[in-house]
Amino acid sequence: MTQPLPPRAQARPVTRTVHGVELVDEYGWLRAENWRDVLRDPGLLPADIRAHLEAENAYADAILAPCEELRRRLVAEMRGRIKEDDSSVPSPDGPYSYYVRYREGGQHPLVCRRPRDGGDETVLLDADALAEGKAFFELAEAEHSPDHRLLAWSADETGGELHRIRLRNLATGEDDATVIEQTTGEVVWAADSRSFYYVRLDENHRPSRVFRHVLSTDPATDEEIYRENEAGWFVHLSRTQSGAFGLIIVSDHETSEVHLLDLADPAARPRLVAARETGHRYSVEHRGDELIIATNADGAEDFKLVSAPLAAPDRENWRELLPHRPGVMLLKHTAFRDFLLRLERENANPRLVVRAFATGEEHTIAFDEPAYSLRYEPGYEYDTSVVRFTYSSMTTPAETYAYDMASRERQLIKRREVPSGHDPARYVTRRLFATAEDGETVPISILHRRDLVLDGTAPCLLYGYGAYGISIPADFETNRLSLVDRGFVYAIAHIRGGTEKGWRWYTDGKREKKTNSFSDFIAAGRHLAALGYTSPQRLVAHGGSAGGMLMGAVANAAPDLFRVILAEVPFVDVLNTMLDESLPLTPPEWPEWGDPIRDEAAFRRILSYSPYDQVKAQVYPAILAVAGLSDPRVTYWEPAKWVARLRARMKGGGPVVLSTNMDAGHGGSAGRFERLEEVARLYAFAIQQTGASDEPLP
Repeated sequence: MTQPLPPRAQARPVTRTVHGVELVDEYGWLRAENWRDVLRDPGLLPADIRAHLEAENAYADAILAPCEELRRRLVAEMRGRIKEDDSSVPSPDGPYSYYVRYREGGQHPLVCRRPRDGGDETVLLDADALAEGKAFFELAEAEHSPDHRLLAWSADETGGELHRIRLRNLATGEDDATVIEQTTGEVVWAADSRSFYYVRLDENHRPSRVFRHVLSTDPATDEEIYRENEAGWFVHLSRTQSGAFGLIIVSDHETSEVHLLDLADPAARPRLVAARETGHRYSVEHRGDELIIATNADGAEDFKLVSAPLAAPDRENWRELLPHRPGVMLLKHTAFRDFLLRLERENANPRLVVRAFATGEEHTIAFDEPAYSLRYEPGYEYDTSVVRFTYSSMTTPAETYAYDMASRERQLIKRREVPSGHDPARYVTRRLFATAEDGETVPISILHRRDLVLDGTAPCLLYGYGAYGISIPADFETNRLSLVDRGFVYAIAHIRGGTEKGWRWYTDGKREKKTNSFSDFIAAGRHLAALGYTSPQRLVAHGGSAGGMLMGAVANAAPDLFRVILAEVPFVDVLNTMLDESLPLTPPEWPEWGDPIRDEAAFRRILSYSPYDQVKAQVYPAILAVAGLSDPRVTYWEPAKWVARLRARMKGGGPVVLSTNMDAGHGGSAGRFERLEEVARLYAFAIQQTGASDEPLP
């Protein structure tokens, strides 16, 4: 059967000189000049660009046609592992318990509540109904008012992360005329339930201003409470567990600043906790007349806890509660009335620690598996001793426990159901360590069938991210079983750029040390092959967003190590993006990558690894790149340009395929079953290209 010919993007070279270096961009025309308008209305994409993306999609459909039947089977398998009428664990708040559930066949959640002491359910919001007739719909927030009469809810209807906030009367189930446009979707209610705070995006899609909306007034008259004038700083809203304060959190990738809003005072103005200092990050909780602050001040790179008087929270008044412990990363803390709960991580595994305020005594909640995930949700209430945490591993479905911090009693209240069946004993999870170029040890979390013969012939999917300090949990994910049951090894490389081994693990994978992320991933792949888990002929690399940049970098640097590259919304045009101050994320990203406009060293460093700029005349693996037209984070033209240049310069290999979702943004399709279609397409391509079994092994 003759392979279809790929589209050839027209080369329209534009040359410019930056720091004495001539840059030639043949495909810059794929960047729509009206990109801001396209985020709001994808129908405004210029005709020539749309024609090219549609041609790419047609080619993708043709290349993937031979594995279409496999894709359908994968979707059916994945869907068969989902409990379609599932529900979250109800979270109590005053007279009600609130939760989210799905109906059988439903794509989107229902926000619900029932009386705390039992009684009938009330559906507060039906996102399936709200999404009807829309090409894209994603519910963002649904925050009930403190008096339980109202619901402020927000949704994204283009994929461009431009959220509209609406207000629902819970007695009637009807929305009023309130519509607040172009927000982040975050809402924090005032204590009297007569107003709420939210964040608006500016003309460059950056969250920069906090407003207060008073009920029954025109949003056009909303009062501005806070404005951030630095383009590289983003503004977000949260609240303390006590409910006493809203938190205006202002940050870039290395520095933060927090302002308190007294939610009991309608005339409140933001009150600064500690002024921003480059490199200082902190987060704030409240208890009584003090604040409890996690901070990296004074060399505490993995964070320590301090307390500060609420009346005078300046840094000179901070008193140490928990000292810094190198290599033990403090991830999150919550102050309840009588207990302080914190989540920390050491050697890539998490644990929970409870401290009693009255005595200072601490105890730990941890698990014995070699690699696992642990998280907690503080819920709505402050005066409680019960918290809920969720444990899982790559073999163990999520288990949610109610844990009494006073009695230390643990009650299993929900275990994730896998309707098609799952026997953890059939699988093995373990932790390996690869040696990087500079001698560092890189953790790798592994999942495979217990009966798999590790003789180097198994296909393997190796996932990586490695940016922004984000760690990839070794948790349970049912979709992976469709690969593992076909003889795949599924592996996660916990490379530098994340915080799996502490904050240093992050700083060793950013800016001047960014290439450590790439060499760590390559070392992980080679280690798996050396130990017989796979071979280069059957190794699949997978990453998205900043992990998609990783995919582009390793494709350039070690194309012979990988048979397949799966790159979702890949950040591959790094240099051009970091040189364009008008793009939404560029100024906030300079602390992560460097500022190539003002810093020649940063320019040359980014140029040396930017995947688009480093495409070579060499043989490349098979590549499937996925984009979203209304993506404000990694704009659609980055993967489009990358694929065009790959095809023009490569000397063999492939195929190189681009699939752009014309109705979605960074996260792809919003519906839970629609997303399965996208995952199955990636996995089917990997199975086809590695020659793995089409059918699950017995």
